[in-house]
This record gives sequence, structure tokens and C-alpha cells, in this order.
Amino acid sequence: MRTRLRRTVVTAVALLTATSALPAAAVESRNHERHPSHGGLSATIRYTEYGIPHILAKDYADLGFGTGWAQAADQVCTLADGFVTVRGERSRYFGPDAAPDFSLSSAAKNLSSDLYFRGVREAGTVEKLLAEPAPAGPSRQAKELMRGFAAGYNAWLKQNRITDPACKGAAWVRPVTTLDVAARGFALAVLGGQGRGVDGITAAQPPTTAAAVTPDARDTARAARELLATDTADMGSNAVAFSGATTAGSRGLLLGNPHYPWQGGRRFWQSQQTIPGELNVSGGSLLGTATISIGHNANVAWSHTVATGVPLNLHQLTLDPADPTTYLVDGKPERMTKRTVTIPVKDGTAVTRTQWWTRYGPVTTSLGAAVPLPWTSTTAYALNDPNATNLRASDTALGFSKARGTAGVLGSLQRTQGLPWVNTIAADSAGHTLFTQSQVLPRITDDLAQRCSTPLGKLTYPSAGLAVLDGSRTDCALGSDADAVQPGVFGPAKMPTLTDAPYAENSNDSAWLANADRPLTGYERVFGTIGTQRSLRTRGAVEDVAAMAGRGRLTVRDLQAQQFANRVPAGDLAAADAAKACAALPGGTATGSNGTAVDVREACGVLGAWDRTVNTDSRGALLFDRLWRRIPAAQLWKVPFSAADPVRTPNTLNTDSAAFPTALADAVTELRAAGIPLDSPLGRHQFVVRGGQRIPVSGGTESLGVWNKVEPVWDPAGGGYTEVTTGSSYIQAVGWNGSRCPVARTLLSYSQSSNPNSPHYSDQTRLYAQEKWVTSRFCEKDILSSPSLKVVRVRS
Repeated sequence: MRTRLRRTVVTAVALLTATSALPAAAVESRNHERHPSHGGLSATIRYTEYGIPHILAKDYADLGFGTGWAQAADQVCTLADGFVTVRGERSRYFGPDAAPDFSLSSAAKNLSSDLYFRGVREAGTVEKLLAEPAPAGPSRQAKELMRGFAAGYNAWLKQNRITDPACKGAAWVRPVTTLDVAARGFALAVLGGQGRGVDGITAAQPPTTAAAVTPDARDTARAARELLATDTADMGSNAVAFSGATTAGSRGLLLGNPHYPWQGGRRFWQSQQTIPGELNVSGGSLLGTATISIGHNANVAWSHTVATGVPLNLHQLTLDPADPTTYLVDGKPERMTKRTVTIPVKDGTAVTRTQWWTRYGPVTTSLGAAVPLPWTSTTAYALNDPNATNLRASDTALGFSKARGTAGVLGSLQRTQGLPWVNTIAADSAGHTLFTQSQVLPRITDDLAQRCSTPLGKLTYPSAGLAVLDGSRTDCALGSDADAVQPGVFGPAKMPTLTDAPYAENSNDSAWLANADRPLTGYERVFGTIGTQRSLRTRGAVEDVAAMAGRGRLTVRDLQAQQFANRVPAGDLAAADAAKACAALPGGTATGSNGTAVDVREACGVLGAWDRTVNTDSRGALLFDRLWRRIPAAQLWKVPFSAADPVRTPNTLNTDSAAFPTALADAVTELRAAGIPLDSPLGRHQFVVRGGQRIPVSGGTESLGVWNKVEPVWDPAGGGYTEVTTGSSYIQAVGWNGSRCPVARTLLSYSQSSNPNSPHYSDQTRLYAQEKWVTSRFCEKDILSSPSLKVVRVRS
């Protein structure tokens, strides 16, 4: 069968390539030759509707080549910007004080970004990881994909003229190497660890005086909790898998809805990758990567959600009183290692700084902007990031791509342990489901934290999962699990995992309620919490998917309906009470935060009539949104959370709080000042602008609990919410009907290309606005029958 399939595919492509045509991309060929005579790598790319490439290659290097070429055709400027980042050259081209796009680290300025990434480059960190034998290091196939990707990107640059104004004619758009591609993968791996501490790592310098201000440990713990919580607010996801027991055909279903940035280097890009007889997979890839991140093959579909596990820990160092660059371990001195890095600066003198590294990792003086970790004459903090030795994500993804079911997905995770900061949810054609929090985490057991936490760690570990261990004791070192791929991390047996549940769902809370009827317990605190309050998005999602599973006979259409149901759990819980309390206000007025009495009588009726959704035609949604954002979380509810009823508590809006009428008055005042009617349809005031035209967008913010999450930018002078920063991105609804072809519907909310001159700059964004889907063309007969089919043979 595999031989016959291979012969069929190759024959069909050979016939098609006789009449090759360039894809519908906004580029101009420098010559009319579609088949450069140079030898080397090659691939065939078949473009179907919405510029989706189906890349056909004979081996992994050629597949990487086709992927790099096709990504460059759509996203050359975004890719080039990221390569400038990982080479440590942002200050050279853009100046030291400008800000990166935060897609590859939390660095606030180009200079700190460069100091970190140039330091990584000069230390040979990524080269050492590439040289590490599999499974600890990347496989030959993964390295061939990287090599091919670099060659494909370079070939596109050589053969085409850039028309994207973001980088047209820019000197910083240059050819790349395999090392550059691997370095981008490294940056993604350490995003939640060293990447979060870049500013603190590059700013850390020995104290020059004995005096230092030590922040209150409780304030630091609170800031750490808030920092780690913002990860899922800024970049979260939903995903649900349904088992065959709940579906019409006794086969699995999967709905994946990652919430990722709509701009910059952490966007998804959609494709199909095929090596006949070896690999056939379709889905979304993070830009700059050569594998499918979220997708499906003929037998299994998977998605990811940002996990609650904390992929770093701190070691508090006891310093030698005579030398703050020497620390003590079991009473013996160890000198820190200096890394001196020099950064060329645009229109200025090169900057030279020193970083300080220890046996645990780099010294850092902060995590983000709000968690201070001062280096004093007696104490410093070193950051341990186990993903700094993890370049295995590509192999995990390849394992998924070749899996025959959820067991194969789980097997890939167990063999490679390559995912740094996400959960995995999967379903297959045999009706199985999977949830697993298989991520690379420091091996912080609750027992180790109990024995070895410093006073700061005794606060941060219970509240935030961030361990701060005593670095002066070897008995406080992280241990190893026998089944772990690398030292100092948990092995697969310790990962919270749920198999074959009727549904398995995650919306960025911990693993506890992946299925409310089969709660997961027994995992260490570093993975997340157990028995604690869930977000409104989790609560709403569990309500929805449990009800769907209960109804049964589900199909892909039900997944599509769930994606755009746009139900507002906060509205269901609070809108009626808000309208009632509004109507009861004496004289129909409420006092705003500035002390002004505001007539809110119209708002009462609008809130009462609102349909509790964030559809573009929903009247009252915007008013409730602006009201809800103003009520402090601590003053929202009368009935508190109960671990015995976690999906339905807390509840009952606390209208007795003084915060409610004040928030109502301020929301009404704000909308009236902007000239926005209180009952105006949401779509008139929540939109993006593409090609000079407004595109209405449905969905809602994190605190509303909406599945179809968007985080829009509020600009009342511009008409309301005028852009989306993060939200629903690469969406897939996948099932099976017994044929050889999966039933899949997809959407890339922000479209394939960032180039405003491309026809694929906003075509799927308009589909998303209309709540329509792309019918996936996975099987060869469907690809070849596309009315938009365009084929190009690309060579180096």
C-alpha cells in the first residue's frame, strides 16, 4: 500500500510540474527561470486556496528546503527580524534603545536582547546541543530539516525581490545558516526560562558597595505570581478532544484553538508536509521552525495549550564575603564564570558588558520588570533553565507527525521530552483521547522544596510554583529520574496524563480538571495547583464540552459551532444581576470615580437585553466588557470558590460593593465621551483594519471567559477596539468518517502573510470575521482538484 501511494503521489506531481507557476505571493521574480540549473536541494510546492502550500519532497533536507522557501515567500521580513535577534545584531541595525517584538525573549530593549543572544552564540551553546547525540540532542532528520530550511530561505532571497515595505531594501535581510535556524529553536525553548530573565541576566553586575535595598519577600512572591500568571493571559489556548463514545461515528474529534500573537515572530504559518511513504502531516508551524507544531495526519490530530508548569527555578547563592563573584557550596568557594560580550551599536560606540555564570546557570537580578532579585555583598540568584539543554522540540513534532494514534503521540513525548512550556491534547480515528502535561520542568519535588527553600522560596513556591533553593548545599541539587532524557528534569512517569476520557480539555489552568469527572491529582506543585479556583475561561469551557459530551453523536460541525458560540460565561453569571442592581440605583444615577453623578438608566436596559454573547451583532456586549474590566477581581463575587464545586464557583455578582456602581458610571461615561451608543453592535467597535478597510471581529477578552478569545487594543478616539494583539490563531476542527481522508476545517485568523501587498495578507482574516472555515485538502485527490491550484518547483 505504501509503495502504491508513493507511486501515485510522485506520478501526479510529475505531471503537474510540467506546467509550473509561481504561487500567489507578493514577490517579483528576478528572472523568468522557474527551474534554476544549479544542483542541490529541491521541493515541489502545490498552493491551494488562501495560499496554503502543500510541500512535497523526497527527504528531510528537501522538505526543510521547501518549507523555508515557502515561509520566506509569505513572511520574509518577520523571519529576517527574528534572525537578526538570535544573531545578537538588533542594536547594530535598529539602535540599542528600541524594543524588540518580544517574540523570542522578554528583553525590553535591543541592547539586552543582543547581549544575551550574542553571549549564547559566543559560548557555542547551540552548536554543543546540535552535536549532542539523540535522544538528548536532535536527530539526524531534525538537523536535516534545519539545514534545508536555511537553504530554502536563502534560495528565496536569491531568486526573488522583496516587496514587503517592512524590509524592502533593508541591509539586515541576509542569508542564514543552519545555526541561525537552530538558534531560533533554542530561543523558543528557553522563552519561559532564561528568555524571561534576559534583562536581569544582562544587567547583573557585582555590587560596588555593601549597602543594598532588599525588597520585601512577600512583595517579590506576589510579583512572581502575577508574572507567571500573565503568560496564559498573553498567550494561552483552548483545546478539547472527544472520544468515540461521544461522537456520531465512534471516532475521535479534536478542536484546537491556540491564542497567540497576531503580529510578530510568534505567529503560526499553515502548510502540509509530505515525504511519500515517510511523512504526511498538515497544520500550523511557529514561524522559523521546520516542523508542524499543531496539526493532524491521516490518523491523529493534536493541539497544545500553554501549561502552568514553571520551567525554571532559582538558586540563592551564599557569597564569599571577600569576593561577590565567588559563591560557597558546602563551604567550598567556586568562582563565577565571566562572559564578556561586545555589541556593535548603530551610530554609536560598541557596548561591552560582562555576564556572570554559575554551576546552576546565569546570575540574574530580576525576572521580568517586576520581580527584583538584588545582587548584594552576601547574596545573589542564579537561574536554572533545563530547556537551555533542550533542542528536541523538532523531534517531538516529527514523532507526532508520524504517529498512528494518541499512543504514538504519547510515545513521542516519552522518547524525546522536547516540549518546554505546553500541554498536549489529542484525538485519533480509533476514538482515543489524550491529555498530558509532558513538558520539560526542573525536577522540583515538593519534598525538595520543603527541605531546601530559602525564606523567599517558602513564599514563592506555594503561591507561584517558583522554587528558590539554597544554592550553598549540594544536597539541595536537583535529582534525576531514570526515565528522563536529561539530568535534572522529571521523567515521563511523573507527567500528569489522562487517557481515553470522554472528553479531555484544557484552557491554560492546571491539569486538575482536564475532565471534571476524572480530576488529575498527585503531581508536584511545580506542575500547577490542585483544588484551586479556575479561570472563567476554564469554567465556561468545561461547562460547554461536558454538555457536548453528554449530548453525544458529535461531529466536526459541533466543533465549529463551539469555536464561534461566543458565549460569555461572565455575562451568564453576572449580567442579570448587574441589570437588576442598575435599575435599583436611586434616581437612576451612579457616582463615577471622579465624583460626578452619571445617569445610567439607559445602561440598565441595555445590560438586561444583552444576549450574553460577543458576536459582532451583539448589543450590550461592549458596555458589559468595559464595565467588567473595571470591577476589581477581589470584589466580584458574593459566593466564594469551593473546591467541591469548582466549575460553578465563585458566583453571584457582588452588587453591594461600592466598586459596582462606580465601574458602571465610569463605563457609561467613557462610551458616551467616545460617541459610542451604549447598545451599539460590538462589530462596529471591535475590528481590525486591513487594506484601509475595517474587518469586524467577534470574541472577547480573557476575563470574560470567552472560548474565542481576543485581546483587542482600546482606542476610543479611533472607534473602540481597533486592533487585536493576541487571540484565536491557527484553529483546527478535525475528525474522521471512515474514509482515508480526515475531515478537517481550519482557520488562520490573521492569514498567511504579513506583507500588505500579498493577496494572503487578510483573506483568512475576512473568513474569520464571517465565522467561515477553510476545508482542508489533505488527500492527494483533494489537492489536485483545487480550483486555485498553483504548482512551483523550487531548487537551490
